Amino acid sequence: MRVLPCGDAAVLLDCEDAREARRWHAALRDHAPTLGANTVLLRGRPDQLRALISSTEVTDVDDVRGREVAVEVVYDGPDLADVARHCGLDVDEVVRRHTASPWTVGFAGFAPGFAYLTGGDPGLEVPRLDRPRPRVEAGSVGLAGAFSGIYPRSSPGGWQLIGRTDAPLWDLGREDPALLRLGDVVRFVAVDR
Repeated sequence: MRVLPCGDAAVLLDCEDAREARRWHAALRDHAPTLGANTVLLRGRPDQLRALISSTEVTDVDDVRGREVAVEVVYDGPDLADVARHCGLDVDEVVRRHTASPWTVGFAGFAPGFAYLTGGDPGLEVPRLDRPRPRVEAGSVGLAGAFSGIYPRSSPGGWQLIGRTDAPLWDLGREDPALLRLGDVVRFVAVDR
């Protein structure tokens, strides 16, 4: 793991992989770390943060396990057929694999309520689009690399869209606005609408 400067008020832990990043995130939980795919951001004076990091014992902890959340999806996305072709599958098999795998919230970012879901079927790994769309509708369910995700609001985006959901991913009226939190296990459920 490398400790990199991040301006004059933060450091970035550049970890070997996502598991190591989650271990550091858990060990530094009391210092409000921000978790990325393979990184952990700590805010504060860099000299104090480096001392904290050197004195912190990181043990091999189990991954954080949150709630189980079922998300209903209509699988009719504009990229569904392209994803199937890329993966060498038919559309029904893409849907079956997407719904059969439990996905875990590995980290959040991009927009409030956007959770990067990990641990899905490796046969569904697809590249991002060559050119992002100028607008992706809220509730769009997509794939990019090894991740699945749901757009919490309309925004530009480059993920391959395979479906849509009505699940309210970000709601300021809830005690915790984010529907999906670190460690939650997401199970997609195919529905017709």
